[in-house]
Amino acid sequence: MLRFPLEADDLLHSRFAVSPLFEFASLIRTLAEARSRAGSRGERAGGRVVPWLERLIPEFTRLETEDDAFAAVLALHSQHHGPAFTSPPPKGMAQSIDDDLAAVRATPLAQARREIRDCLAHRSTTEKRVLTVLRSPAVVHRIADALEASWRSLFAAEWLRLRAICERDVLHRSAELGRTGWAAAFSGLPRVRWRAGALEVSVAGPTRTVPLGGAGLLLVPSVFVWPGIAAFADDPWPKAVVYPARGVGALWEGPAATGTGALGDLVGRSRARLLGALDTPTSTTALARATGLATGAVGDHLAVLRRAGLVDGTRAGRAVLYRRTALGDALAAVATGDD
Repeated sequence: MLRFPLEADDLLHSRFAVSPLFEFASLIRTLAEARSRAGSRGERAGGRVVPWLERLIPEFTRLETEDDAFAAVLALHSQHHGPAFTSPPPKGMAQSIDDDLAAVRATPLAQARREIRDCLAHRSTTEKRVLTVLRSPAVVHRIADALEASWRSLFAAEWLRLRAICERDVLHRSAELGRTGWAAAFSGLPRVRWRAGALEVSVAGPTRTVPLGGAGLLLVPSVFVWPGIAAFADDPWPKAVVYPARGVGALWEGPAATGTGALGDLVGRSRARLLGALDTPTSTTALARATGLATGAVGDHLAVLRRAGLVDGTRAGRAVLYRRTALGDALAAVATGDD
């Protein structure tokens, strides 16, 4: 167990953040596992087939075959271990892939070599082309270039949807924090509890108290860590808890239907899709990312749904979180039955 005591200064400096390259590292692990299963079917959570993941396997295989540096990246990742310099710690919710790639490229060669040795101790390789990359004096830049190229071809199109899931989680927890404090913001996290002024995270090993020194705790929602949790208690990452975002099941299900039967005929397909997406409080921006609709169009549709009494909104900081009303829930349930 890890105990993170949270003093007043720690609470003041604790914050939410997103980590694009951490999610990408989790994706390539998941793709490697999915490809190794019988029939090369992308599966997760008790054998559930994930169509979007399955569609990525051919491109993933092509990159591994044709790009020696990408093959080297894969060789450094085992199920529970990977190089820290390829997943730099995020600084906040505005973290972008360009920020992450710049941090990777700034890694000192000596640090990268230490982490590479550690990774190969967990999972060795004799593949000549991989070892040539890993022993190169340009290894940091070759790996950074491979991460950038593979991100663009594998992940960029999916990241908006994944980021929207993480942002929806943060908006919800920020609203809970504003209403009733940090204990409520941590509510519902697996293997986490607030006890005696500390956040306790249940992980393997003896109990260890990790002082934060007034720097606070980084809270990072993730779509790939589900159904577990990850904690960072050692350098170079700041002290952090990576937890499954609320609504993460949307990632492991097929794409949302474009219409909802009779409800789509009644209120229009776009409004029916928005109503279906509002099972948890969500901002206009997050809804736009999740559905692919323009932000302005989402705002217009929400205004109509609000006048009809199907949704309402609550301000949380600078954002307005929309949710279905009881009438909206009833209509959404009918739509689900139609499909």
